This record gives sequence, structure tokens and C-alpha cells, in this order.
Amino acid sequence: MALVYLVEDDADIREMEAYALKSAGLSVEAFSESGTFLKAVKTRLPDLVLLDIMLPGTDGMQVLKLLRADAATRELPIIMVSAKTAEADKVNGLDSGADDYLTKPFGIMELVSRCKALLRRAQRKAAVLAFDAIELDDERHRVTVDGQETELTFKEYGLLKYLLENSGTAVSRDRLMEAVWGFAFTGETRTVDMHIKTLRKKLGDAGNLIETVRNVGYRLGR
Repeated sequence: MALVYLVEDDADIREMEAYALKSAGLSVEAFSESGTFLKAVKTRLPDLVLLDIMLPGTDGMQVLKLLRADAATRELPIIMVSAKTAEADKVNGLDSGADDYLTKPFGIMELVSRCKALLRRAQRKAAVLAFDAIELDDERHRVTVDGQETELTFKEYGLLKYLLENSGTAVSRDRLMEAVWGFAFTGETRTVDMHIKTLRKKLGDAGNLIETVRNVGYRLGR
């Protein structure tokens, strides 16, 4: 189920949008201001962000620029929402890195349709993940390093995919266990270390791209 982060300071609008998206089969976490949203993004990346421009404190345009300046969130699908209807405002939002721009007031069906369309585009784009010499084709379940195919186990593949999806971000062992082994996994985090070790070996020189982050976990690249 796709996860949507909804950032809207108006409680009534926030509740309406969250209800509509949940009714459409999406998972939603709602935020009333930018601070808690930005902290949540560092903990878990959503599949889509619905970001209002007029926010208390750091406004939506500033948040957008922060997200686009960070390697971990540079490609994060973002829809800007605003009561500003001028063409210049829309152009500014899109030029600053927004993937779409929704003007208030809008219909609920349009909101859901725009979100689903952007999620589909992002899904197609994410079918091939790459970092430096490593490329992962998720449709073909194929990993290559410098163009040479590399055979990985199911868990090694899952670890590499998650690290690629969160490249530049330090990912804890607990998060890796949750993503690859599932919520019900009760083993020790040493299991992650053992699989990372074999993954690095199979990736050859490219294995050095997976860095150990002391007291945290691992990160692919900086």
C-alpha cells in the first residue's frame, strides 16, 4: 500500500484529504506543520507528498527546496497544494521541483486522481534503480555491476533494493529488518550484518559503496 504524507495546517481540509486518500486505498500520515513532517521523512520515506504552500514556520516552498536539495528526497514525488491561482505561482512551484500543482478549492475526485497518476509515474520510473556502477532492474529482478550480471539471494536483493531506494540516507538495522524480513521477524540484528557482508562481497569493488554508519546501520553512498 502506497504511503502518502499529507502536510496541511487547516484541520478541516487535512481531515477531508486524509479521508479521501484512505478511502482510495492509500496509507496516509498527516502533519499540521513542516517541522514534524521533515523529521518523519528522515525516519521513513513516503511514496508521495501532498504539500500545502501556506504553512506556519517554514512554508511549503522552502520545504520543497529543502527536499530537492537532499539526495535522499530529490526524486520524491511531490504535489503542491495552494489557494494561489496565479500562473506565476504555479510556474514557480513547478520550476522549484514540484511534480504537480493543485489549486484550492479542488474536487476530491481530482485530488485522488492526481495522486494516483503521480504514483503510477513514479512506480514506472522506479522500476530501474541505479547508483554508481550498480543497477537493479526490479521488473526483471536483475542486478548488474558495471554491466555484468550479479546473482543475489532473495534477502540480499531486498537489502540492496532498499538501500538503493534510500541512497544517501543512513538506514538503521531495525528498518532493514522490518523492510526485508517483515514485521514478524524476531531474530537478532546480526542477521543484517551477515547478509550485508555477503552482499558486499558479491558486488565486488562496488560493495565499498555500502558504508557502515556507526551505532546506526548502513548507507549506500553519501
